[in-house]
Amino acid sequence: MLKRNKKDKQQNRHRWLLIGFLCLFGVCLVAQNPKKPADKKQQPANKQQSESKKQPENKKTKVYLLHADEGQADKLSRPDVQVLIGNVKMRHDSMYMYCDSALIFEKTNSVEAFSNVRMEQGDTLFIYGDYLYYDGMTQIAQLRENVKMINRNTTLLTDSLNYDRLYDLGYYFEGGTLMDEENVLTSDWGEYSPATKQSVFNHDVKLVNPKFVLTSDTLRYNTENKIAVILGPSNIVSDNNHIYSERGFYNTLTEQAELLDRSILTNQGKKLVGDSLFYDRVAGYGEAFDNVKMTDTINKNMLTGDYCFYNELTDSAFATKRAVAIDYSQGDSLFMHGDTLQLVSYNLNTDSLYRLMKAYHKVRMYRTDVQGVCDSLVYNSKDSCMTMYTDPILWNDGQQLLGEEIKIYMNDSTIDWAHIINQALTVEMKDSIHYNQVSGKEMKAYFINGDMRHIEVVGNVQTAFYPEEEDSTMTGFNCLEGSVLHLYMKDKKMEKGLFVGKSNGTMYPMDQIPPDKLRLPTFAWFDYVRPLNKDDIFNWRGKRAGETLKPTTDRRPKTDKRNLINM
Repeated sequence: MLKRNKKDKQQNRHRWLLIGFLCLFGVCLVAQNPKKPADKKQQPANKQQSESKKQPENKKTKVYLLHADEGQADKLSRPDVQVLIGNVKMRHDSMYMYCDSALIFEKTNSVEAFSNVRMEQGDTLFIYGDYLYYDGMTQIAQLRENVKMINRNTTLLTDSLNYDRLYDLGYYFEGGTLMDEENVLTSDWGEYSPATKQSVFNHDVKLVNPKFVLTSDTLRYNTENKIAVILGPSNIVSDNNHIYSERGFYNTLTEQAELLDRSILTNQGKKLVGDSLFYDRVAGYGEAFDNVKMTDTINKNMLTGDYCFYNELTDSAFATKRAVAIDYSQGDSLFMHGDTLQLVSYNLNTDSLYRLMKAYHKVRMYRTDVQGVCDSLVYNSKDSCMTMYTDPILWNDGQQLLGEEIKIYMNDSTIDWAHIINQALTVEMKDSIHYNQVSGKEMKAYFINGDMRHIEVVGNVQTAFYPEEEDSTMTGFNCLEGSVLHLYMKDKKMEKGLFVGKSNGTMYPMDQIPPDKLRLPTFAWFDYVRPLNKDDIFNWRGKRAGETLKPTTDRRPKTDKRNLINM
């Protein structure tokens, strides 16, 4: 009986040992083969979470005390607080904190540090201040009074700074200054990320550079590439120019700007506006795109179009795509259009300064008292002369002037006199049948207050003229020929003509005018190409086939025959 009981106890011991071994073996198997999701519907949710933006991982580690000259603790009144005094050194993850004295709150895993506070993370980020509250759970540091954040070559100064270690972001809200090698930025509110080198500033923002000052309401700035992103009304002021923009980019290293939303560039009385602007301060030029307007407030003229280029170093510009030059120095504005308008300055910064304004091709201009068309045009400020080339025509109320070339001499933006060279013709329309006509080799027309008063015709002069009574009744038809003729105008009509030297011709009664005498051989009336208003200058209408003038002289430069043989 005794032997049997002993045998049963041994069997039970072996049984429990086998069960324990099997359980241990099962745990090992589970560890080697992780359990897979039972429900396949959970996989898309897990995949979506992995593809979503990863939030910074909050490691809830403890704030460790590394050193203090003296430590105190009152386990009865404040059992979770450690009082540290003298050369305090603490660590939370990779962040080290130094101060003269501190309080460590064990329950909340937070720290209060006083006097000579310093935070160090690696060898790139250093933060100083007089006071620090650090929450080890949220990893947010609140520094106050005489705060300085140093990240390589960037320094942030403020009296109130919060630094979020999870997002690696510091921000101030009671005024601060950010400095790097190039610029100094101040604002009421701002933030800076040591990781991305990106900073954002709001309210009374000011960026000071040795070459300019940028003021704004909202600005983003990268301390690595030195690019300022304009996000609100901003002004960039330097010694020579001023930029206003509400949206755009400004590279403070290359001094290049890309500006949007009708930004404005002002330089020495000239203002350039466009839907978008590009400006290079070093190269000294600006480009404007779409709905461009360039205004010269000193000379009272304007250049418009869909593209404009301006070089402030050479004081030159050109415009294309519906380009229009507008002169508003007088009460009535003159509008001029061409495929391309160009302004070139010579002898800058000298007493011999002068400018050329060129328009080409298909030039049309309009003012209520003067209109004109030609293929190309050049205005020289040296002699205030505007020269019209290739089939030029000029109208002054009821008068039409044309020739191979027309030179118009200006006086304070009004016509002083005009010189029509070769195949000169002036026509005044009386009605649809009767025209006063004068032709000659060249003409000089003189103006007073914009009205033509006197015309001098020289060489092979021919006239077809209708004298009038005081009541404008035509008394006859006078056909004369001579060498020099002076015509006098009154109330914008031909009043009388005087030949110098010999002349011959015939006076016909109105009812006996020969049909072949009604028109001079060179007669032409081009009213159908005349600009009707300032909007009609964009509608090019050329002369009809066969009505264009054929040059009477060869304008090609003369070349020595020996040079031709050598060539």
